[in-house]
Amino acid sequence: MTVSVGSVKVGSDQPVVVQSMTNTDTADPAATAAQVAALATAGSQIVRVTVNNDEAAAAVPEMIARAADLGADVPIVGDFHYNGHLLLAKYPECARALSKYRINPGNVGSKRRDENFRTIVQLAVDNDKPVRIGVNWGSLDQDLLTEMMDANAASASPSDAKEVYIEAMIESALRSALLAEETGLRHDQIILSAKVSQVQDLVEVYRRLAKRCIYPLHLGLTEAGLGSKGIIASTAGLSILLAEGIGDTIRVSLTPRPGGDRTEEVYVAQQVLQSLGLRSFAPQVTACPGCGRTTSTFFQRMAEDIQQYLREQMPVWRGRYPGVEELKVAVMGCVVNGPGESKHANIGISLPGTFEEPKAPVYVDGALHTTLKGEGIVPGFLEILETYVARRYGA
Repeated sequence: MTVSVGSVKVGSDQPVVVQSMTNTDTADPAATAAQVAALATAGSQIVRVTVNNDEAAAAVPEMIARAADLGADVPIVGDFHYNGHLLLAKYPECARALSKYRINPGNVGSKRRDENFRTIVQLAVDNDKPVRIGVNWGSLDQDLLTEMMDANAASASPSDAKEVYIEAMIESALRSALLAEETGLRHDQIILSAKVSQVQDLVEVYRRLAKRCIYPLHLGLTEAGLGSKGIIASTAGLSILLAEGIGDTIRVSLTPRPGGDRTEEVYVAQQVLQSLGLRSFAPQVTACPGCGRTTSTFFQRMAEDIQQYLREQMPVWRGRYPGVEELKVAVMGCVVNGPGESKHANIGISLPGTFEEPKAPVYVDGALHTTLKGEGIVPGFLEILETYVARRYGA
């Protein structure tokens, strides 16, 4: 089943969609639009924003217009908790401007949960918007959880608490989807997620959920964490599920360092998909890890510079050179594996290691193209790279 989120299609045989979320105050339309544009430029196909109060809801239409002016032609999703039923009703322009609503069934109120949930769904129906029903481990419907815990305790062979939690998450998602359809939302307007923070729990939840529904599934850890921990945890969980054919859209929820670049979560998500061979987003650079034969850091700097260069070129190359995202580049640090890896790449360079002759052979499509020396190695290689891209991928 395919769900249309603005111009982006999610589900069925569509490529897995990368999405992200802003961390700006949505009430500041200029700052939020700038971050939406940065995330879109990095390759995020859907961007989610927090809509948590009157100021944020009122600012959404201006923010979306500003983002479009900055060239960010991406669907923008509103993330609602606790008061979404009030904000969407009070600010109809916000409801119309957003491409999708995200609802957490555990955070729509305790006393009038179903009523509030139906209100949001009815507004989605009225505005012809899809909905992601996003169940979270940390904000699970407590009434449902209590009901299932009590039933488990009374059973002849009770399961452990984690087992009940996992089943409660799945039940919450499926019951909410049924309620949404009973309210009038079409089957092909619903995406489900059931997010947790631990990799093994993530895999277990989604394996079960995938067997019990045909809705498109949004994958991701609720809180992946900082730096390498967040990257590794996300990669581990997502890779297992995606390799099994589970998941239609993903987000890597990294905690950025103070002042850090929010677009990192987009690049990590893309790299997961590209490493699995599911999608290609940008040319890949193969570089050796270095050893005692490569005491010079020149090849490390060159590999980093070339990777950054390719990333910076992609917004232009993507439209000008179709297929360039499949390009493979090798930047190797010595003669041991350098020539061989360079021959396997579309274009590769084998830099001189410690005590090796100061020359760098360049291979193009498996054949020796030229040998670079001296100060002109980096600009010379980039010139060869540019010429190759234009020749191979140009119209």
